[in-house]
Amino acid sequence: MTDGWNWRRPPTSPEPGAPGAASQPPPGSPWWSDATADPWRDPYAPSAVVLPPPPATGGPALDPVPDPDAPRRSLAPILLICLVTALLAGGLGGTLGFVFAVRGGLAPGGGTQIGADDRQVPESAQRAPESLAGVAERVMPSVVTVRVAGAIGSGFVVSTDGYVITNDHVVEDADETLGVSFSDGSTATAKLIGRDPESDIAVIKVAKSGLTPVALGDSDALAVGDPVLAFGSPLALVNTVTQGIVSAVDRPIEAGDPGGPTRYYAAIQTDAAVNQGNSGGPLVNASGQAIGVNSVIRSVGGADTEAGNIGLAFAIPMNQAKRVAQDIIDTGKARRTVIGAEVVTGETAGGARLRSVEPAGPAATAGLKSGDVITKLDGHLVEEGTDLIALVRKYAPGSVVAVEYRRGTKAATASVTLAADTN
Repeated sequence: MTDGWNWRRPPTSPEPGAPGAASQPPPGSPWWSDATADPWRDPYAPSAVVLPPPPATGGPALDPVPDPDAPRRSLAPILLICLVTALLAGGLGGTLGFVFAVRGGLAPGGGTQIGADDRQVPESAQRAPESLAGVAERVMPSVVTVRVAGAIGSGFVVSTDGYVITNDHVVEDADETLGVSFSDGSTATAKLIGRDPESDIAVIKVAKSGLTPVALGDSDALAVGDPVLAFGSPLALVNTVTQGIVSAVDRPIEAGDPGGPTRYYAAIQTDAAVNQGNSGGPLVNASGQAIGVNSVIRSVGGADTEAGNIGLAFAIPMNQAKRVAQDIIDTGKARRTVIGAEVVTGETAGGARLRSVEPAGPAATAGLKSGDVITKLDGHLVEEGTDLIALVRKYAPGSVVAVEYRRGTKAATASVTLAADTN
């Protein structure tokens, strides 16, 4: 050949061990072939490497390796079988659940049970007697709804034999008899015992036995911020209770309708919601004692029909209401407390100016004269004449009060023994 390469067949291999014989791999070698004896072997000659089987190890047989080129089996039948099985299982479970629910009375047709059924009411839900709910439960049986000529007011029982305190303006249009209803829905007739238009207190008597009177508290012991409850029938909503605090004490109030009597009292101011129909109902402290009689409200409405609660309600102090009611029960008429002087109203003189002083009256006896300006009564600030009248009505006849007054440019003090009006 002319390509520089001489291809030839290898000579016959000598016998093993003969001279010139190449060394041979030991029997069993994976490289056993005749290539080592023929470095010029034809590269196109077929060849193979013979590997002996691995020795047995005693372990588990190896998993066969899948052929990646083999055709794959479709998963659609398997997915379809799973879907059908799930649908059947769900339908069977729903059917069994509905059957058990019907048998247990929990499904439509068997009644629906709402909430847990075997739990004890926690102790915190038990209303203690001193709680507001406990006070309301205790006082409510003593509160009545007063019905007069189609109108509705409130009142409260103050004696076991049926005497009830209410407002004068609640019963001013009443006949000899009127009707009342109680918190339990029972009704009874009542008779008007007496009225005092200037204090806005009236007393009626209910024709019913076994009544429970409300406890009466000391209104002079109140402090601003004390919690209170207002009872009554606002806007004909009977058995209503609202909560608030004492917003002010000894607030001078002048109230009354045009052409009617003018009412004066040093009121208890509260932010408890009070509306039309609450009049005459009790204002109660946290101990369940009536400490006032709900009477009037301050409103932004231009007429009585537009008046509504804006957090400014006023009650007659119980000490005054109790005294007037006792006079009415005992004598049929209330005594009015006076200082024995006529005052100028509507004047901002920094006090109550005395227009005139009755001879031998309480003011004259204490040394006061016409023209004097009273600035304080028993420590309460007096800004004008109405304040003096309202504060005087708070006290019972015979009470001794300290008076600070101004005469010209000089300030002075005096002790005045208040008296009952002789009229």
